[in-house]
Amino acid sequence: MEWLKNLSNAIEYIEDNLDKEISYEEAARIACCSTYYFQRLFSYVAGVSLSEYIRKRRMSQAAFELQRTDKKVLDVALKYGYTSPTSFNRAFQSVHGITPAAAKNKGNTLNAYPPIRFSVKLTGGNAMSYHIAETGVIRIVGIRTSLTEDLEENQRIVPQFWKATLDENQFSDICLLSNENPKGILGISVYHDSDNIFYYIAAVTSKETPTGMYQYEIPASTWVVFENDGNFKENVQDVFKRFYTEWLPFSGYEYAGLPDIEVYPIIHEKPIYGHSEVWIAIKKEKEK
Repeated sequence: MEWLKNLSNAIEYIEDNLDKEISYEEAARIACCSTYYFQRLFSYVAGVSLSEYIRKRRMSQAAFELQRTDKKVLDVALKYGYTSPTSFNRAFQSVHGITPAAAKNKGNTLNAYPPIRFSVKLTGGNAMSYHIAETGVIRIVGIRTSLTEDLEENQRIVPQFWKATLDENQFSDICLLSNENPKGILGISVYHDSDNIFYYIAAVTSKETPTGMYQYEIPASTWVVFENDGNFKENVQDVFKRFYTEWLPFSGYEYAGLPDIEVYPIIHEKPIYGHSEVWIAIKKEKEK
């Protein structure tokens, strides 16, 4: 469970620097992964984006200081990295529902968001149906759009990309390419470096790459495959969270760090519900 220890160390770094500049790159280095992957991992496990977590923690600390000290609102704003009173007011009100000045009144209600502490808990309830698959190189062909290391921005980009693609003829062209496993339409995020992050809508194929499309090869790997029936967006996000918090810690495997594969059915309408799969590359844990 080394990944859990690394993630906890990254949180300690964030907590120690709430009143200083917080480097996502440094937090990711401590967590032993890329900035892009760290933000994804954090959001799945914590249930909140990294930027929102930092904002809530800073505003929690700011509220304590405003109520227990005589510090001016501007001084507290500057301490927590806000050079603009307007931006500080906006951030503070988004967390507490009142202005920083009003927070000095001890009769007003505030919201405290304590630091996250990561631990693994045995949970009962729904089973996670899965199977293990061994594959050679997976060659995908399709279209892509650029992503950033800002997870919240990507959460806007990807749905817009899907909407635009479903409205175009290229979607049908991608459907016709699918002739190898996993069959279907794939959604794949590929991280090369901070300047080269792409989201593909593609198919696994042996066919030639059409003009205007791109190909990418995912190395041979072992995969854990989860199948779902229901709302695509909700179920896929839930799979990733349960993978990290329920399946991975007790599996004897580690995350392999390859692109995750979301597999959707080939249907020529705008699907929201149905059967989908999530393929996550894994490797055996290192012997201690």
